[in-house]
Amino acid sequence: MKKIIALLLALTLVLSLAACGGKKEEKGVKIGILQFAPHASLDNCYNGIMKALNEKGYVDGQNGCTIEFINGQGEGETNQLAAQNFVNKGFDIIIAIATPSAMPCYAAAKEAGIPVIFSAVSDPLGAGLVQSLENPQTGATGTSDSLNYTAQLELIRAFQPEAKNIGILYTTSEANSLAQLKKYQELAGNYGFEIKAQGITDASEVASGIASLIASGIDCVCNLTDNNVVNNFSVVTAATDPAGIPCYGSEEEQVAQYGCVASETLDYVALGYQTGLMAAEVLGGADVKTMAVYIVSDSEPVFSSANMAKFGLSLPDAYKDAREVK
Repeated sequence: MKKIIALLLALTLVLSLAACGGKKEEKGVKIGILQFAPHASLDNCYNGIMKALNEKGYVDGQNGCTIEFINGQGEGETNQLAAQNFVNKGFDIIIAIATPSAMPCYAAAKEAGIPVIFSAVSDPLGAGLVQSLENPQTGATGTSDSLNYTAQLELIRAFQPEAKNIGILYTTSEANSLAQLKKYQELAGNYGFEIKAQGITDASEVASGIASLIASGIDCVCNLTDNNVVNNFSVVTAATDPAGIPCYGSEEEQVAQYGCVASETLDYVALGYQTGLMAAEVLGGADVKTMAVYIVSDSEPVFSSANMAKFGLSLPDAYKDAREVK
């Protein structure tokens, strides 16, 4: 009888350790996911994250696993409150999608020792999330979307051989936008372009910001992964389309859904998937402080014939094999 009881106890222990796929299963795992705003590229990150977590056994409501998702609706205060709420509830890990979510999550979680895994953060160093990309040492790590700046400038030059001035609208408080703007300013001259940049502080200034760029005599707009601008991109195209000024996106969804003519795009579903894998590794016992930031830089050109037609643009020969998005 004692042997039977011992075997039953051992079996119970094994089953409890197998729950929810990781290291903290005996009490259940609580995963918080905060997405800065409801726009397509960040939605793609979220979908990739969930795919990876589910594949690794982290499924909401199963085996003691809880996954709570909050969309910050592009509001800084909402993101700050959500981040603090995850900490107050004692979540085991926080996944933050986009820089304006990652920064408040890290600020709230660092004293509590809760690891933060970020996704789609263009400049983790500039945002103060890591001490180095190879060895973060802060309690935060994740994935970085490094735009292919040279390929984007080559694409714009091919589509508009006579263009001289590229307009860039950016949010002054978004660290990712500042880093991207700096790179474009450094490289634009190599392709015969001048960058005309207009900073804004929030959504209420998108209309006036793009109006100022148009008035400055721009030939086109190159959009960043600026969450505030992307979340209000219909305001941008409402001004640029009538002015005959094409927009070039920083990723595929800005072409497919927001009216850009073309883009040298990253795969944001794949970016999110890698983020989810990293979160699973940390839940399984990996040290977040020594886990290197994963940088996604592979890109491909995409275009929209319908959007090009609005400006009388034709597909350059160099992009005949590019993928068209509908």
